[in-house]
Amino acid sequence: QVQLVESGGGSVQAGGSLRLSCVVSGYTYSRNCMGWFRQAPGKEREGVAVFDTGGGTTYYADSVKGRFTISQDNAKRTVYLKMNSLKPGDTAMYYCAARYVLCGSDWSSGSYFGYWGQGTQVTVSS
Repeated sequence: QVQLVESGGGSVQAGGSLRLSCVVSGYTYSRNCMGWFRQAPGKEREGVAVFDTGGGTTYYADSVKGRFTISQDNAKRTVYLKMNSLKPGDTAMYYCAARYVLCGSDWSSGSYFGYWGQGTQVTVSS
């Protein structure tokens, strides 16, 4: 049974930083895709960042490039999202997600991501 458990959210002022963590269990890392999505109230879910678990290729939404970094610690079976220079527009519930399909051009739509965590709230004030 795949389980994804997020933590690390909180409230920060604009310009601040947070690091989200996602502890993974029951999921096979080999040549798959996992990462982070977010959803703000009244808005559609959007992809933030994902990576190929086998090759390490990363993908970022244009809105977070240069500010967010996705990484993993295989030994701890944990995926991280380091968020710097946070903006009020980054306020959302952040979800960790995984799929048994390689990352590709469709990643940001959330297609084939069958495993989701419960989410962790990030609030950025101006």
